[in-house]
Amino acid sequence: MNHQSDLIATDIEAYLAQHERKELLRFITCGSVDDGKSTLIGRLLYDSKMLYEDQLAQLEAESRTHGTTGGGFDPALVTDGLKAEREQGITIDVAYRYFSTAKRKFIIADTPGHEQYTRNMATGASTADLAVILIDARHGVLTQTRRHSFIVSLLGIRHVVVTINKMDLVDYSEERFEEICNDYRDFAQRLDLPDLHFIPISALHGDNVVEPSPHMPWYRGSTLMNFLETVYIGSDRNFEDFRFPVQYVNRPHLDFRGFCGTIASGIIRVGDEVMVLPSRQATRVKEIVTFDGPRQEAFTPQSVTLTFEDEIDCSRGDMIVRPGNVPKVGNEVDAMVVWMSPEPMVPGKSYLVKHTTQTCVGQVDSLRYRVDVNTLHRSPAPVLQLNEIGRCSITLNQPIYYDSYRRNRATGAFILIDRISNVTVGAGMITARETDKKTRLAPWEAAEATDETTSSAVRVVTAEERQARLGQQPATLLFTGLSGSGKSTIARGVERALFDLGRLAIVLDGEQLRRGLSGDLGFSTEDRSENLRRAAQLAHLLNENGIICLAALIAPDAQTRAKAADLVGHDRMLVIHCEAPLDVCRERDPRGHYAEAEKGEMPALPGAGEDYQPPENPDLVLRTAEDSVEECVERVLQLLRKRNFIR
Repeated sequence: MNHQSDLIATDIEAYLAQHERKELLRFITCGSVDDGKSTLIGRLLYDSKMLYEDQLAQLEAESRTHGTTGGGFDPALVTDGLKAEREQGITIDVAYRYFSTAKRKFIIADTPGHEQYTRNMATGASTADLAVILIDARHGVLTQTRRHSFIVSLLGIRHVVVTINKMDLVDYSEERFEEICNDYRDFAQRLDLPDLHFIPISALHGDNVVEPSPHMPWYRGSTLMNFLETVYIGSDRNFEDFRFPVQYVNRPHLDFRGFCGTIASGIIRVGDEVMVLPSRQATRVKEIVTFDGPRQEAFTPQSVTLTFEDEIDCSRGDMIVRPGNVPKVGNEVDAMVVWMSPEPMVPGKSYLVKHTTQTCVGQVDSLRYRVDVNTLHRSPAPVLQLNEIGRCSITLNQPIYYDSYRRNRATGAFILIDRISNVTVGAGMITARETDKKTRLAPWEAAEATDETTSSAVRVVTAEERQARLGQQPATLLFTGLSGSGKSTIARGVERALFDLGRLAIVLDGEQLRRGLSGDLGFSTEDRSENLRRAAQLAHLLNENGIICLAALIAPDAQTRAKAADLVGHDRMLVIHCEAPLDVCRERDPRGHYAEAEKGEMPALPGAGEDYQPPENPDLVLRTAEDSVEECVERVLQLLRKRNFIR
């Protein structure tokens, strides 16, 4: 089969004109490690005569050195260009290849299969019209196959062809092919994949890649190349909603002011009435200017310059729309986020949000749930780790003009950027609300709506959900020691450190309790015991709600501390002895208690007229006269990690 036009040899100008009018198809190859993605692309280019002779000669030589086919031609080397990729026989970065046939032009994104490079796969899929998902016929549907399929669905790729590769290693078995197809269909039922196809192939030998395979007469469907050339993508783009984010104001001279950008969706014509957001000023289109000259009409995804009949204010970051069809405007959105940074996403942290041509500051208010890519079940989570996917509520410092991602990929997508390193850390897809009648809900969104609206009973927040959301196990840390030993200072330092880690802790300070909850108590032995009992009761309540409690009290009596442990729970309570010599505590005397006790202005103080019983077997001893506050705080954090109260 010849995939080049015969016009090349007979009429080069006619060929170039035909080539210019060809439709462009962007597609990705994805799947698990060693499923044969790079090999498939190499075979596709080789069999369709898309490689030059010098490329072939170089590839044949490198196949003997780096190939994984025993010295024979290794098609994977066509796209695996990095030295590390060739040494390991894997794909690490996204590799793009461009080629054309007589019917279409193509841009291929060869994406990596390793879980640690999922972010690279999501990047390559963000602009694709079609996804080729490979499955090794020997192994079937794997975890990474499910992960990539979910991302393909999440990113709104409508056309998916599942290629069952390495059929030669299973004797071209039709039964094995059908078994894998059924397994994949069972998983894909909750995904939004409206156009799903299956093709059995052997990428290494070229079966059903460009030419039909003589080894699989039972398969009567299309070859992969034929499918890529004929799949209809004309209805995929949104031509209904006109959205034109302004990227640049072109003012070359006094008599011209044009507004440049790429049409995100819709169609625009000269004379059409338009409106500029956020000013909502209306005017009409005077000209549509392109590199090839003025036009009467333009449509997505063309890059054009618009001029207006009236002089109205419009600048970068604004959006030009039709008056009767405007996007949503707001500074609060819900979105599915693919996290791409080794540093976890912490709710409350501030990020830069890049949406269309706008860049603003925003923060993740809450992580509503994390999606398990194996089961598509949602589970509570405190943070998103690298390559994890979750639904978040995000607040911005200024309004943006957006649509649901499923309705408009260009205005429904954004990226999160670290404000310090300027590294892209996350990619977000704005989700539809249940009240949005125009947009069909994705399966995971529909499931959420059902959970929230059909249940008549209030769903109680469980301890497990709190622990998952906060990323911690509840605990009570009793900082005990003489007055002036540094209990409250260290407790406050631990609270700050846990907060910076995205955890939730509350300090119960003995002095503060006496100004409120224990305001009726004195300083007798019985009153001190009652103060500790009330603090333990409050700590127990905080622990039941998933919070770490940092109780800073003298708690001089060993028997009373044991009763407090019974109330809080021995598995939750840690006793930390803040040890300091009495003369150091007297020198510090932060509240003047020692001086008052010596003058008889207050009852005897532990260490100054009253006995203090140091804990016999504390979980941790902090020698606060020798170590700095920072060192003490770090030792407490290490204890919490060691006991698995925090990760």
